[in-house]
Amino acid sequence: MATRGIMLTLLLALACLSSPTRAEIFTSIGQMTDLIFTERELVQSLKEYIRAEETKLEAVKSWANKLDLLTRASTSDPEGFLAHPVNAYKLMKRLNTEWSELESLVLQDPSDGFLSNMSVHRQYFPDEEDEKGAAKALMRLQDTYKLDSESFSKGKLPGVRYSALLTVDDCFDMGKLAYNENDYYHAVLWMQQALKQMDTGEDAKTLKADILDYLSYSVYQMGDLSRAIELTRRLVAIDPGHQRAGGNMRYFERLLSKELRDVTQESADERPIQLDTYERPKDYLPEREIYEALCRGEGVKMTSKRSSRLFCRYQTGNRNPRLLLKPMKEEDEWDSPRIVRYLEALSDQEIEKIKELAKPKLERATVRDPKTGILTVAHYRVSKSAWLDGDDDPVVERVNRRIQDITGLTVDTAELLQVANYGVGGQYEPHYDFSRRPFDSNLKKDEPDAFKSLGTGNRVATYLHYMSDVEAGGATVFPDFGAAIWPRKGTAVFWYNLFKSGEGDYRTRHAACPVLVGSKWVSNKWIHERGQEFRRPCGLTEAD
Repeated sequence: MATRGIMLTLLLALACLSSPTRAEIFTSIGQMTDLIFTERELVQSLKEYIRAEETKLEAVKSWANKLDLLTRASTSDPEGFLAHPVNAYKLMKRLNTEWSELESLVLQDPSDGFLSNMSVHRQYFPDEEDEKGAAKALMRLQDTYKLDSESFSKGKLPGVRYSALLTVDDCFDMGKLAYNENDYYHAVLWMQQALKQMDTGEDAKTLKADILDYLSYSVYQMGDLSRAIELTRRLVAIDPGHQRAGGNMRYFERLLSKELRDVTQESADERPIQLDTYERPKDYLPEREIYEALCRGEGVKMTSKRSSRLFCRYQTGNRNPRLLLKPMKEEDEWDSPRIVRYLEALSDQEIEKIKELAKPKLERATVRDPKTGILTVAHYRVSKSAWLDGDDDPVVERVNRRIQDITGLTVDTAELLQVANYGVGGQYEPHYDFSRRPFDSNLKKDEPDAFKSLGTGNRVATYLHYMSDVEAGGATVFPDFGAAIWPRKGTAVFWYNLFKSGEGDYRTRHAACPVLVGSKWVSNKWIHERGQEFRRPCGLTEAD
């Protein structure tokens, strides 16, 4: 009973981990790495608990064996046994003293150290929202990169260095999460994968009836009545008394009857339910298909004619003294709007220092609500960011100065250096870096001037450092003109967000594609209009 109590205590402690503590860990790979070491420490603590429990049980077992032999002899002839005074004495002693010692031994709780360690780390553990966020990230990657559920389940992803498999139970949990969010499209894909793996003989805690229950109703919600009936029949065959199956079957068949279809002869489509079986529901993003195609490297409009207009050169920043001896290597990425990439813009040492400074400050990245102008978190921006001032460290000040030297624009009115780390499926869907002000002729409705309070004007240009290579995914894409720029560690890209007239260049609407495999670190410097009057003279037309 005492051991059962210990295990109950342990299970209760583990259950407490699901309580909301610290959400949005999934939005930063950098912060998630801390959990790896925390888990390793807990495993060591768990092993120590097991060793202590085994030592305790061995001692109890020794007591039990010794007393078993003794009681067999004593109970065979109780009076004769107690006739010996030593036996009588030792019986009194055992029941008065030794059994109390044994009771104390059994009541010892070797789990105290482990539970104490758990309590220390529990506050840093992911919560339910993190688990949901990570699951939705897998579905986002599934859609963006056109990967079926089996690709994730079997670990068939590009650029992976470690194997990771999803079990039947994992696939079922993914499908159930989608189902509970009324996302029947993904519920079908993941329940189908769970069923497929179970049908191959894989062991699972999940019941087949539960999979068929969720799958049949999700298929119905996708408008496939024939297949819903076929799946429900399978459910009734293995569980005739299922609470909902019979009612669902009658309901589905009535629907088909109303359509004047022969239920008895109707055969469901026997093809596996895969990505292209049902049409993916449309959402709020008008350029969704173009954006995701670019993320996959499809539809990039870099023709041979356009490519012939791109060059590389040494950039001295209009003969800036700091660049004369060591010019910056500059490559054209796109001609119009002009986007350039700078090579060796950050050293490995600078990158590590910037990440070290940013990591303790990382918080969920926010976006500005177009209606209110207030910063808020959004599902279409999944990352964490931190802001670094030049006073934080000489490295930050040196990087700021280098940006000014290269671009020829002052950074005195620029925003702080923003460092961002993308988490599981981390992304930032198509957006503008500049504020679409009410007087902008391209704006169809009024929006608050997002940067009015800064007093430095609009974001005239974006300077973006890539601080890591990304094994798969994570490109910066421009849906308007079909460009895709891939992360390369230590490089930076630069473009203007505004025409010389001050009007926003709507072609620069861009996105950070979901990270499929890897950890993406970037740092941004958004340069504002104020102070650029003589560095980038204004014009009357929308000309570069």
